[in-house]
Amino acid sequence: MNPTGHRFDKHYTRAEARDLLPSVRQWLKSLLKLTKDLQKSEQRLRDLRKDGADLGGDWVNKWVKTIGDIKNVLIEFYSREIQIKDLERGLVDFPAFVNGNEVFLCWEEGEADIEFWHPLDAGFAGRERIEDSD
Repeated sequence: MNPTGHRFDKHYTRAEARDLLPSVRQWLKSLLKLTKDLQKSEQRLRDLRKDGADLGGDWVNKWVKTIGDIKNVLIEFYSREIQIKDLERGLVDFPAFVNGNEVFLCWEEGEADIEFWHPLDAGFAGRERIEDSD
């Protein structure tokens, strides 16, 4: 908890979270591609180890670069306190306040807008529709 007694320092209005959706979509797309690239590189490195090959060179360089790229995209989320709840589904939460309570605005890839929120500890199953029209 921070000095204010809240879990998060940054809290989003629905409009602020909505404005970030194009970037969030792109970051999620990048993360999915990068994690698949990482898995391919790791499989290739495992195969090379089985064959007793030297693990230096292009495959290790690609693996290290991919890890760095993943870190850079994760920083985009982390620095804004946006939570990735499920990368495959594209499920993210934005810290917010609803009726004076600290909650998450909840968005999933495929949804046109941010239309749901849930208590911090409730998760996706506890989603409720946002009633205001901001």
